[in-house]
Amino acid sequence: MIESVCVKLLWEPRRDKKTMNSRNTRNIFVYSLIGVAVLTIVFTSLQPSGSQTLPLGTMIQWAQEGKVQSIEVRGEELTLQTFEGTFKSYKEPETSVVEILGQSGVQVGTGGVQVEVVTSTGFGTILGFIFNFLPLIFLGLLLLFIMRQAQGSSNQTLNFGKSRAKMLIADTPTVTFDDVAGVEESKQELQEVVEFLKFPERFSSLGARIPRGVLLLGPPGTGKTLLAKAVAGEAGVPFFSLSGSEFVEMFVGVGAARVRDLFEQAKKNAPCIMFIDEIDAVGRHRGAGLGGGHDEREQTLNQILVEMDGFDSGTNIIVLASTNRPDILDPALLRPGRFDRRVMLDPPDITGREAILRVHAKGKPINENVDLRIIARETPGFTGADLANVINEAALLAARRGLTSITRSEFEEARERVMMGPERKTRVITEREKEITAYHEAGHALVGWSLENVDPVHKISIIARGSAGGYTHFLPERDRTLWTRSQFEDMLAAALGGRLAEELTFSEITTGASNDLENATNIARQMITRYGMSDLLGPRTFGKQEEMVFLGRGISEQRDYSDHIAEQIDEEVHSFIQRGYTRAKEILISKQPKLTQIAKYLILNETVEGEALANLMESDPPSIEPVSSAI
Repeated sequence: MIESVCVKLLWEPRRDKKTMNSRNTRNIFVYSLIGVAVLTIVFTSLQPSGSQTLPLGTMIQWAQEGKVQSIEVRGEELTLQTFEGTFKSYKEPETSVVEILGQSGVQVGTGGVQVEVVTSTGFGTILGFIFNFLPLIFLGLLLLFIMRQAQGSSNQTLNFGKSRAKMLIADTPTVTFDDVAGVEESKQELQEVVEFLKFPERFSSLGARIPRGVLLLGPPGTGKTLLAKAVAGEAGVPFFSLSGSEFVEMFVGVGAARVRDLFEQAKKNAPCIMFIDEIDAVGRHRGAGLGGGHDEREQTLNQILVEMDGFDSGTNIIVLASTNRPDILDPALLRPGRFDRRVMLDPPDITGREAILRVHAKGKPINENVDLRIIARETPGFTGADLANVINEAALLAARRGLTSITRSEFEEARERVMMGPERKTRVITEREKEITAYHEAGHALVGWSLENVDPVHKISIIARGSAGGYTHFLPERDRTLWTRSQFEDMLAAALGGRLAEELTFSEITTGASNDLENATNIARQMITRYGMSDLLGPRTFGKQEEMVFLGRGISEQRDYSDHIAEQIDEEVHSFIQRGYTRAKEILISKQPKLTQIAKYLILNETVEGEALANLMESDPPSIEPVSSAI
């Protein structure tokens, strides 16, 4: 059955393509013929005639001088035969040439000017009229031809109700499961869908029913659309693809009509796969949002619900859909019988990131000193799209530097570009600002290096990148899913180390620690209100976040606690931050020579990482008096 469907799909597009080519050839020939005819008429009308036109007075003067041999009269048009050639002239209506010549003393007839009056027939008049108005006639025929062509194409300009889904033929797979890495569990879930479409009898013999709908969930960039393409390439069946926003137009009823047409096409080409990208554009919760629901969108959603639940039991059609906002989808869309199965695509772990990097590194000249495993460890939280961007940015940097292969330096620069933006080496700062930035970053690094539960310091830089004047990069040794209270407390101290280094060194504080203070406050508040890590308030959560469905962002917090508890939360946040501040201050005071050493190194070199950073941290600081000056 699958083979017959595939043969039909392969034959019919070729036949349609042949018919379309012959029709296009005929149309081009007709248009060219009409264009040539119009140009011929225009150029003919613009060409000067073979006889010149004379004023009536000149004609009479030439007749008096004996230069005119004969005159042919056609209505008001006069054709003069002279010794010098043929000329034309015109007379007033209802006047006689013979009388005009006679009154001027010109002899008419024998021995004088011969006058011949030619009476035009009705047929000649018609031909003259047609010739004079031939350009208009051709223009009218051209407009009529164009209108008939528009009608012959099934009125496509008004065909809003037709689905705009793109159909991929069975023998043209562009992506397979080999091109998708880092989502092994998700690939295994979708492998069942592929096997059902290839071998349906294996499942039907056991009474099993494949899910009618599969919903791909995950943050942006995790590979939802790529995985759907891989399913189509593996299954070898027709694949209909469109986005959720393509259903709804400005005209009422268009969305529902397009849904009906899409499912009709799918039934004709079964077994097949339908993929709706970003289904949240049309599948949002009905009746939600500001001012009520959108009627046209809800009608479209209702039609999707009806069509998905109205499949025949023997129809092999599977609907794939993707979204990164499953919380706003209508519950009726997620019930069994519609989207039965949900496949989660999370950001990959270190093994998945390494596999993704290897997929995108195929065909690129990677230097031998590059270890993709290390790059995978340096990119925690990166999605598949982020990693693909890292590979591409590294290749661009290598080409810009005139290299023949991509080295470790390009990968490091590309990773930081993706995380924070490009370097701003041309940013003009004073020597004092550079010194403050160096001590600030040295404070972060020294406190983080001294605490057990903070990730190892990987790189320190005082080169501006993005909106940051400098940065200290902590590189985790492994991916984490659980965080302890001790880790949060050490993170608070490390975040406050930069501000403390400024205060201890210059007896002054700057605005450079604004983002550090914001991060520290958020960590402390989450520890208390979300994770229940406060000894005073106990193991409970406080407040519920409300979200605006159509905007997808938090707009308020529903308080489920009293004002007294709110005061205690504020006091606990302050207490957590103060404890971290005190721990960071103790470390920096006891290791102030080391702080000065790191800062001096950064002022001279701007960046330190790897082995140089380890040597700098573990070496004994020189006996240098700490800087004690004000800004």
